[in-house]
Amino acid sequence: MVTLEKRIELLERLGKYMLSDDEAWQNTQQRAQTSNPWFTQESVETAVRNIAESFLEPDKLKAWVASYTLPSVSCKVGIVMAGNIPLVGFHDFLCGFVCQHDLYLKLSSKDEVLLRHLIEKLKIWQPELEAAIHLAENLKNCDAYIATGSNNTARYFEQYFSRYPHLIRKNRTSVAILEGDEDEDELRALANDVFLYFGLGCRNVTQVCVPRHYDFSRLLETFRLYADNMLHHKYKNNYDYHFAVYLLNKVPFLTNDSLLLVENDLPFSAVSVLHYRYYDDMKALAHELELSQDIQTVIGRGFTPLGTAQQPSLYEYADGVDTMAFLCSLK
Repeated sequence: MVTLEKRIELLERLGKYMLSDDEAWQNTQQRAQTSNPWFTQESVETAVRNIAESFLEPDKLKAWVASYTLPSVSCKVGIVMAGNIPLVGFHDFLCGFVCQHDLYLKLSSKDEVLLRHLIEKLKIWQPELEAAIHLAENLKNCDAYIATGSNNTARYFEQYFSRYPHLIRKNRTSVAILEGDEDEDELRALANDVFLYFGLGCRNVTQVCVPRHYDFSRLLETFRLYADNMLHHKYKNNYDYHFAVYLLNKVPFLTNDSLLLVENDLPFSAVSVLHYRYYDDMKALAHELELSQDIQTVIGRGFTPLGTAQQPSLYEYADGVDTMAFLCSLK
């Protein structure tokens, strides 16, 4: 078995590799962009940099691992990964890897190029990992499972994996609470939270909560920073479609010609659409959002800082469920 010390060394090396100009790695990133039109060069580079700097820096990695009592027995863990943004399943892989479990990974067809390459690189550096990390289409005979999908697929996961220890993740999204006096820098930071990865991540802001009589003009003007999204054909198709639907159904909306701003109490919104709702009591609103099963994180002053929605730390787990604690509890 590859020791924990050696695994951490490999992860540190992987982080440096991910930030390198290695030709094979650069070609892999280009292939990922070709295989999924939503994966632009900017989004892939951003995801890679965030993982390397937030997850794989030696001091952060060692402190995180040291905060858990790792399992003494290795189990077979099956992981079904999502594919909505580049390397979205890396954190699950990382947790299983440092816990020294035997991993059986079902990669999403939308996001298989990058992680497949990184796992192959780890195996080249440490051939013993060939017997510990498996890429599989069917996950059978595992001791435990982690699966991420939509609310619909989650029902099937719950049924299929019901006899085993499991973590099943559903649709989640993120919400921002604005006080109304945010300055230009804060609004620019919020724009990143809304538009990075075209808003496809569970940590992207898809709804803003604002005080009554909020003036949206500055917000829409600042959001022109991402006007070039309209050059992306899939984003533009979404914008044109929803623009037409709202017009036909006489739904009031605001727009800056690259984003549709619509009043809606639902936190989930479509690509190119941002929902908003008014609030009267911020504390009551925060409490409501904290209890919601739909919210991954709340962005704003006193919450997750504006501009950092897509920069989670090692300790910030999907759906707020400690993946490491789950994996450490397996026997």
